[in-house]
Order: sequence, then C-alpha cells, then structure tokens
Amino acid sequence: MRGLLRSFGARTGAAGRWAIDLALPPSCMACARPVATSGALCATCWGGLRLIERPFCQRLAIPFGYDIGADALSAEAIADPPPFGRLRAVAVYDAVSGPIVQALKYHDRTELARSIGAMMARAAGDLAPEADLVVPVPLHRGRLWQRRFNQSAMIAEAVARRIGKPHVPDGVDRIKATRRQVGLKANERAANVQGAFRVSAAARPSVAGRHILLVDDVYTTGATVKAVTRALLRGGAAAVDVVVFARVVEGLG
Repeated sequence: MRGLLRSFGARTGAAGRWAIDLALPPSCMACARPVATSGALCATCWGGLRLIERPFCQRLAIPFGYDIGADALSAEAIADPPPFGRLRAVAVYDAVSGPIVQALKYHDRTELARSIGAMMARAAGDLAPEADLVVPVPLHRGRLWQRRFNQSAMIAEAVARRIGKPHVPDGVDRIKATRRQVGLKANERAANVQGAFRVSAAARPSVAGRHILLVDDVYTTGATVKAVTRALLRGGAAAVDVVVFARVVEGLG
C-alpha cells in the first residue's frame, strides 16, 4: 500500500506528493527515521554513506586509497577486463546503502527511485555525454509478475530524465528465469545468467549502433551486467557503460 500511494504521489506532482506526505510522513531512505522531505537521508545515514568519488578505477569504480592518475586501472580491471567500457557507482555497498536498495526492491518504497536515480545521474556525469540511450537490466516476466515492478527500470527512467537521454525499458529481454544471485559464488553467478538475456528483433533498430548506458541497482561480481552487456553488443550496440547505485568492494563491506 505504501508503494502504491507513493507511486500515485509521484505521478500527480507536487500536490500529490504533499497529500501523500500527510498520510505517510517522509522517512529516511536507509533507516526510516523521520526526515523533512521524501527520498532523503537523515543526518546520521548521510554521514555514514560511503560515496565512491575520485580517485577510483576508471573501468570498475573501485576506490583507490590515493591518486595514481586520472586513467588509472585497478588490478582487477587489468587482469579481467569487463565487456562494458566503464562502471560508475554512487556508494560502497554496506549497512547504509544496502537498506536503501532493499527498501525499493523488496519493501515497495517505489518513491525512492527518483532520489536514487538523481544520485546515479550525478555519479554517471562523465558517461552521460556519450550515451545515446538509457537501458535497465530487465526482470524475467515471472519475477516481474511477483514483484509488480522492475526497480532497475524505475531507476533508469529517473536517470534518463536527469541526463536528458531516451529511456528504452524494453531494450533487452530476460529470456530465462534464473535463481536469485544472492548467496551464489562468483562462478555460480556467471553460470546462472549465462544465456539469460537477448535483444529482441523489435528492439534491435533502437539499439544498433548506439552507445548504451546500462542501469542496475547493485554491482557485486558484475555477472548480471556483464551478461546484459554481451547481449547488447551481440544485438548491435556500439558500446556499453554501466551505472549502479552501490557496488561491493572487497575488504570494505
């Protein structure tokens, strides 16, 4: 019910959001403490959010302890280059950023997509000028039916609006129902999503020759966005960059 009310408020503009805030007072995106405006963080959670800012690996957005050059790459990016060009992330995935994603994904806090998307648009600022289209990681139709919405598509719409680029929610199809990635090892995650994505014949004209900004909520091992990137490249995309809200950083979880 909360998510339905928030979605109504988002569609009806400032007046609708004001009415919904009366019924459901704004709460912190991470801890649910009262805040002044919807889609905000309380002072404690804002102070605890570990933003990923330069210096970081230009391919994988892994934070560096010190500046080693504008185009520096991490050992991981050198040893195992991803199929996408560059990844950008708002924050390290941890006890503050994790609940924000979970609130949207599992607790119907759909109003958070707007704020999450705004933060991701800022993180992807250097990618936006080259992007032609914004495409979300898709859900399988069975999972979509259960959840009722694709959180990545909602975020992607907000990102696209912020950066002024077209949003193509059906750019990629998820053609195989996969297990949830949570709890799987890196090799199991990769096997789980192998062959799970495809650019449909209908979407190929939109994708062909385009530079895609791919949107997802969390980057763990990268298995999902790598699989979607490969599907986009097979479908004719010229290049793919990725933006997520949070990424797992080994040793910083």
